[in-house]
Order: sequence, then structure tokens, then C-alpha cells
Amino acid sequence: MITVPGEGGDENVKVAVLVSGRGSNFEALCREETGRGVVSLLITDNPNAPALEKAGKLGVEGMYLFPGEYRTRFDPVHEERWAAAMKERGIGLVCLAGLMRILKGPILREFSGSVMNIHPSLLPSFPGLDAQGQALEYGVKVTGCTVHYVDEGVDTGPVILQRTVPVFDDDDRESLSARILEQEHVAYPMAVKLHCAGRLSVKGRKVVTSPAERSAGGILLASNEEEL
Repeated sequence: MITVPGEGGDENVKVAVLVSGRGSNFEALCREETGRGVVSLLITDNPNAPALEKAGKLGVEGMYLFPGEYRTRFDPVHEERWAAAMKERGIGLVCLAGLMRILKGPILREFSGSVMNIHPSLLPSFPGLDAQGQALEYGVKVTGCTVHYVDEGVDTGPVILQRTVPVFDDDDRESLSARILEQEHVAYPMAVKLHCAGRLSVKGRKVVTSPAERSAGGILLASNEEEL
């Protein structure tokens, strides 16, 4: 069960972003409006991640931490060290942004209700790796991206918001991925802003936002066709 923390007053919420590669969503979270959410830490499992250079240019602390010997999942002992590093720095929200590892528990326990992920499909369709390729192979006409709270499954946590993207007949993975990424850079800062303002609550599988936010230009988007 995921319980989202309520509104915590006027203090800024320190945000940690966890990545494995280039960090384009990390950069979007640093540059776009996130209200009380302030990105103060980047952690990567890849010592050569381009995101580390971006963190330096943006004035954000960047860290490489060893994740353990497994290729796609954490060693729990090392995940505890990641959780401890974030706790020491007063992190209030953890954002996975292209971290190519499955959390095994310590981070989820330490930051219960405050771990988000972004995925390049309209979940629950096409979870896991190569979501864009899955969408093309299946032949869907619309796909998109999903920001969700993280649970112990793979892309199974409650959906916070989604942005839609059309699939064109001549699309390949590269062109579709680029168009989805544009919407990711809109969706993730928006979700962080709502969370850090204490506007979100989880009821069963549903993430509920305040009536004011629901009416403010369609923040929790089932469709954004008017923008395409």
C-alpha cells in the first residue's frame, strides 16, 4: 500500500533524481517549474553517465554509487547505501528517471509514498523494456508516457498522470521515442509540483488530486490531443 505524505508546510522539498544515462528528464526537472520541489541530488549507477556532467553544469550534487553485481536489479545492501545517502541529505522525494535497475525494497521503505517513475507508454500497456518498440509492434495509434508512484512491481504503481502521443505510420523507435520524450519533459515536472504541494493522495489504485488542480487546464491528462 502506498501512502502519500500530506502537505508539509512552506518548506521546499529536496528531490533526488536517479539515472543510468543521459539524464534528459533530470535536466527537465531542474529547469522546469516544480513549485516547492528543488532538485538537490543526482545519483547514478553508471560512473560514465552523461547526467553527471549535466549535474555539474546545473550546480546539483552528482554521485556515482555502486549498485551491486546484478545487471538489472539492486543488491539490497547497496540499495540501503543509496537510501542512506539520500536520507543524510534530507531528501523528501525520489524520482527515477531512466534508472535501469529494479528497486528491491530499501529505498521504497525509507521513502514510502515518495518514489516516482516515468515510463514511455500509457501504462498498464507496454511495461518494462522497449515500450516504444512494443507499441510499434502492436500497431497502436496512440501511446504516450506515464508518471506513477513506484511499488515493488515493475511499472505497476498507481498512475499520477499521463500524456498522449500519436503513432504515425512511418514512425520508427527513434522518431516515436523523441516525440514521447517531449511529453515526458512536460509530465514529470508537473507531477513533482503536485506531489510537493501536497495535492496528491492515493485511494486504492487511484491517485486523486484536488478539485482546484483537476480544473486548472487539465493537469491530470487523459488526453492532450489539442496540443499535438
